[in-house]
Formats: sequence, structure tokens, C-alpha cells
Amino acid sequence: MYIHGFEGSWFSHPFWRTRFLLERPEDLAALLASDVPAVLIDVERGVGPAPQVLPRSVSKAPAAGPRVVSFTPMDSARLDRDHVRKTIAQSKRAVKGLFDGARLGRAINADEVAPVVSDISAAVDRNPALFIDMARLKSKDEFTYLHSVTVCALMVNFARQLGLDEPAVRAMGLAGLLHDVGKMAVPDAILNKPGRLDDAEFALIRTHPEQGYAMIEKGEGITQEALDVSLHHHEKIDGTGYPHGLKGSAISLAARMGAICDVYDALTSDRPYKQGWTPLRAVSEMHGWEGHFDRELLFKFFRSIGVVPTGLLVRMRSNRLGIALPDGAKGTRSKVRVFHCALEHAPRTLEDVFLCGSGGADHVVSEEDPARWGFADWAGLSERLTAGRG
Repeated sequence: MYIHGFEGSWFSHPFWRTRFLLERPEDLAALLASDVPAVLIDVERGVGPAPQVLPRSVSKAPAAGPRVVSFTPMDSARLDRDHVRKTIAQSKRAVKGLFDGARLGRAINADEVAPVVSDISAAVDRNPALFIDMARLKSKDEFTYLHSVTVCALMVNFARQLGLDEPAVRAMGLAGLLHDVGKMAVPDAILNKPGRLDDAEFALIRTHPEQGYAMIEKGEGITQEALDVSLHHHEKIDGTGYPHGLKGSAISLAARMGAICDVYDALTSDRPYKQGWTPLRAVSEMHGWEGHFDRELLFKFFRSIGVVPTGLLVRMRSNRLGIALPDGAKGTRSKVRVFHCALEHAPRTLEDVFLCGSGGADHVVSEEDPARWGFADWAGLSERLTAGRG
């Protein structure tokens, strides 16, 4: 059967994923022996419950196992949205309590924060695009707390895109959740100021990485990734960032990832002084900032969220070349119009491949240089491809 999700806490089930095809007898045995209260199965993607055992959509399970709930894809979409909404609300309350405590001088205990990271991680695993989209829609007065929730989710999703192991994924999630705790040392009047900051106010804002590092350094179980991201998420690859002006490889992987996730969520969120940009505008602007981000990591981040700057020549997993285009008018997703075979160096019939953050049968693997492939007039070819002419 196809497992769509588990009810209860992340710690109740023995698997690192919440969506997968249950095939191995040992996995079934582990599930039956767990404390999971209920398991959700997608009957259109795998075997459903036996009619003689489960005559209704919800059945009473044997004492040794969880309740089984089967549903249709329409039910699945509603369940996903409800689950994401609940996780975001609970995470925001937890982060607010954590940050308020830090403001009062209470030390942060990583073990107390771990369930929040786990719940966010599980929700991202279920449906990364939905979680990131819903977390992006935050009101101006709750930005500080929900920004931390969203950056946690982006870091988890990004870490999985990079193929990091699960302990590293959790460490990146914790780093994202705690990266802005130093803003608790900055007055709300400055954080939420609708106009431009003056020099003194901006100088105070720039102290928040060091303030955050000092807050979490004295905590229990704080990882090196959390310390690095808190202190260095405003460093830039060219050395023009702050607080230490680190350059290139002197900035840790976690801090380089954190810089990307932090800026992306800030750009796509409504703030007191501006309306949030669409994801497509945000990635296009970030792609154009020379010296700000690790370029290789930045493109992998684009792949992780399923949004690629319009007009780029990209190579697909299927070894086809295509041009990145918007998927619809809202600028929330991208598609690739493939037109060329990279292996045969020959044109192909135009086909649109729609991207999603979690990847699919075919997905973007790299940005390519048009000149390398002999597309001397890339501007003209781009115009024709965009118009649907090969």
C-alpha cells in the first residue's frame, strides 16, 4: 500500500519519510509495533485495505497496529492543506514562545525545539511546495516568527535536494528556525518600521547576527550549523557581507544555505515597507546579484523550490535542453520548454515540462551556456521558443 502520512508526532513512527510505497515485510512489522495512532493510505497509488477487514473508509485496527484511513486524491489535497495549516500555526506559537523567552534571557534548549523542527520536516516531506507556499503568506505583524518557520522549511527542503543525510537535514532545519533569534534584541519599532531606516537604526539591525549567536551559544545541545547560520547568514561570497566580511569557502555550507533561504523568504513576504515579490521575480533578482550567493548552491536552491529564472537555458535529467518559462500568470512555478537533445545534438519537438520542488520523472539538473551549444543568437531563439516556434 502507498503510505500518504501518519497521524501523531514525527517521533511516533519509525520512518524518516512520511510518503512511500510500503513493500517490505519488515517495514510493515515496524509500523505495527509503533505508537502511530493512524496511517493514511492513498488507494489510487497502491493496494487499499481488504474489504472483508475494512468495509468502511475508516476501520478499527487490531490491537497490535494503528487505525487505517483510506482516501481519494481530493481528500488528500484537503488533508494536506489542513495538516500544513495546523503545523504552521503550532510552529509559529512555539517560535514566539521560544523567542520571547530568549528576549528575557532564558537559555535555548535544542531538545525542546527538536519537535518543532520534526513537525515542520514531516510536513515538508508530505508536500514541500504546499508548505512553502502557505508559509510564505504571512501578515506583516507576524513576519519575525513565521519567517523563522519558513526558513526552517526551506532549509529542510534544500538539504534534501542536496542529498544530505537525515541528521544533517534536521541540523539545517534547527539552524533555519533559530537564525533570526538575535532580532529579539532589536526594538519592535525598528523591526516593523514602515519607512526607510536611518543610519543608527540600520547599524542596530546589523548587530542581530552577533546578538543571536550570543543567545544560542549558551544554550543546550546547539549544533555548529545553528551557530554558523545565526552568525553568518548575512555574509556574502565576495566578502562584502557582515558581521565579519567572510569570503568564499570561509563561509560554511550551512551559512551559505541560510543566506539563500533567508533572502528568498524576505523577498517573497509582505513587509511593513513593501509588498512581497512573486517567487519568479525573487529568483530572477537573486540570480542577477553578482557576488552575493554561492552560484552553484543558488541554482540548486531554485531546483528545490521548482522555480527557475525565466529565459535560462537548462539541461534536464533526460538530457534534453530547454528554456525556463513561467508556469501561469502568478509567478509561483516554472516550466521548461524542451527543444533540443543534448546527447544527439539535434532539435526535438517542443514539449513543456512542469517543475515541482520535490522533483519528478524529469527535472532540471543544470544551467547551461547557450554559446557552448552553438546557440549564437540565444535572444532570437529564446523569443521564438517562448512564442512556441521551434
